[in-house]
Amino acid sequence: QVQLVESGGGLVQPGGSLRLSCAASGSIFSINAMGWYRQAPGKERELVASIASTAGTNYADSVKGRFTISRDNAKNTAYLQMNSLKPEDTAVYYCYAVIRPMSQTYYYNYWGQGTQVTVSS
Repeated sequence: QVQLVESGGGLVQPGGSLRLSCAASGSIFSINAMGWYRQAPGKERELVASIASTAGTNYADSVKGRFTISRDNAKNTAYLQMNSLKPEDTAVYYCYAVIRPMSQTYYYNYWGQGTQVTVSS
């Protein structure tokens, strides 16, 4: 079984920082891309940031220059450092990973449980 466990959400004031973590565990052969989506009330889920196995990154325009995604392949963990947070960053953040489980041929998408990020004074 493969699972993703997220941590690091919470309440922060505008201009503050948070770091999210997403740890993959279980019978994993390899991990391709990892990243985060977010969904605010009444809005569609949107891609926030992603990082490839080669460490290439991609960001939503709304977070460029403020968020940084990284990964530790030895720990099967990705991180999202969020700085200069704004009220419009308030959402549930879902991490995902494209994983090839042991004894499997193909890669599959896995999702974390979601973590609430609230930016408010």
